[in-house]
Amino acid sequence: MELRDLQLFMAVVEEESYTKAAARMYVSQPTLSKSIKRLEEELAITLLHRTTRKVAVTEEGRVVYDYAKRIVNTKEALDRSLQDMRDVQRGTIRIGIPPLIGTLFFPEIAQQFHQKFPHVTLELVEHGAKTIGELIHSGKVDVGFMVLPVNDTQFLIDRFVDDDFVAYMYKDHPLAQHTQITIEALQEEPFILFSDDFALHDFVLRSCETAGFTPQVAYKSSQWDLITELIALNLGVTILPRAIYEKQANPNVKIIPLVEPLVWRLGIVTLAGRYQSVALKEWLSLMATTTWSWQQYMPIRN
Repeated sequence: MELRDLQLFMAVVEEESYTKAAARMYVSQPTLSKSIKRLEEELAITLLHRTTRKVAVTEEGRVVYDYAKRIVNTKEALDRSLQDMRDVQRGTIRIGIPPLIGTLFFPEIAQQFHQKFPHVTLELVEHGAKTIGELIHSGKVDVGFMVLPVNDTQFLIDRFVDDDFVAYMYKDHPLAQHTQITIEALQEEPFILFSDDFALHDFVLRSCETAGFTPQVAYKSSQWDLITELIALNLGVTILPRAIYEKQANPNVKIIPLVEPLVWRLGIVTLAGRYQSVALKEWLSLMATTTWSWQQYMPIRN
């Protein structure tokens, strides 16, 4: 059964005339008649019969008309939806994002994208960075932010941003008077770390162990603002990206650069070979081509 045959049949029913239906559908009357005959033979019923004044639809034809209308309307709705997605008028992009990255960077990203594509929904799936890769593999998210390096050959990775780690401490801490410090200088200090499921937790531990000590952990939290408030009360120190300091506003927190720089590298990750919607491609293009406000204080690295 051809969709075109259904559309021609519907036109005859609605116009109650072969002549008017043919003109409306831009076909000849013989072509229209053949289409109706083909449809009747396929369904093994009579759809229409002529009276002296008009073409009338049979009882069976009325049932076919009702179903044909649903089919045609559904096809037209499908075409509109697909065209909308091609034009990036609507759709959803599922983004796997660690809460910290969401807080630091995402509001500006969302604002920029919404201005260009107001009907596309950005659905955030917030997890610690260590689980984002699993979400990408499983298809639960379309794209994710991850801490680099990522050793997975199935991932396509675009560098997003680099930031230096710095030491965070109470403003009157003895070490706060230095212009630079080594990580080793912190080995006697209580540390305040992110929770275990955060990639930053592992990064700080590895950095301290590389420097020759295991840090004394006094507190763990999943909230960066709580960590900075604990530091402001002189309850511990930590090593975190500089970008966090730009977001926090407590004057009792001070940052000290490290003598040996440590770099926090973030990437935007998708799965190789997986279909990418036009909306997702536009979002990835925005991420690659836009200059963001936070880049003014982050180092440029190769």
